[in-house]
Amino acid sequence: MRAFIFPGQGSQTVGMGKALADASVAARHVFEEVDEALKQNLFRLMTEGPEEGLRLTENAQPAIMANALAVLAVLEKEGGIRLTDKADFVAGHSLGEYSALAAADAFDITTTARLLKQRGQAMQAAVPVGEGTMAAILGLDLETVEAIAADAAQGDVCQAANDNAPGQVVISGSVAAIERAVSLAKERGARRAVMLDVSAPFHCSLMQPAAEVMAKALKAMPPRQPVIPVFANVSATAESDPKKITELLIEQITGRVRWRESIAAMAEAGVDEFVEFGGKVLSPMIRRIAPDSKAISLVTPADIENFAAHL
Repeated sequence: MRAFIFPGQGSQTVGMGKALADASVAARHVFEEVDEALKQNLFRLMTEGPEEGLRLTENAQPAIMANALAVLAVLEKEGGIRLTDKADFVAGHSLGEYSALAAADAFDITTTARLLKQRGQAMQAAVPVGEGTMAAILGLDLETVEAIAADAAQGDVCQAANDNAPGQVVISGSVAAIERAVSLAKERGARRAVMLDVSAPFHCSLMQPAAEVMAKALKAMPPRQPVIPVFANVSATAESDPKKITELLIEQITGRVRWRESIAAMAEAGVDEFVEFGGKVLSPMIRRIAPDSKAISLVTPADIENFAAHL
């Protein structure tokens, strides 16, 4: 069994998509469709920068999606590989869940780009710059990090935001609380506890204003039923009902990304090959969560060609 997976924010790099667009008409069509949907030359920003412009949440989110779906378009339209024939599940990390839903035909590319642009703008606007942040805690399990977050909160917001892999948990909340949590984590045996260079405290209760924005956006642009089940971040279970998917996408803005549990559940269901589209950030996590499975990253035209041959 196989799962197609899609990366989240932080996987963007200046130059992304250029080799794909140079080599493939199908990839160029994806980038052109996203540019048209957003009335913005996002592809130029992706390929030429500047990096600070690409790093902006409202640009990074649709850019990462466009790059991932361009890889999928090359595989499907030029490699002759149909997702429904070769994948049993799709999943994505945070914004990657929208890419996964688009891959499974729950959203078209235009709708996905517009939703992610709104999502990025809403998440950035939810908390004034400098009031919220995130930190990575390495070497401690989720339960220990949750206890640290509770002790560090002291009336502020401090929550486990991303359960990425065994011993890799990201926390999110107000700056003072996250700083306290980093100090506590070091005292309690973390191998490493570091503040992250992020523009907002994603996946915590401070994002509630963004959740309200996305509730309205998803009401106006609801998903269709996906052609294969999507493992949702919030539930860590396979979902196919559009109403439930909508509820979980809204909840995802403030809720934890249960990536470790999602991958473990897919492995338990029989998935033994995970294919990452447009990035190389999820595959190392998967190798730690499900060491008996195979994790493949598709980024370049050569990667896609080799994978198609392998199929």
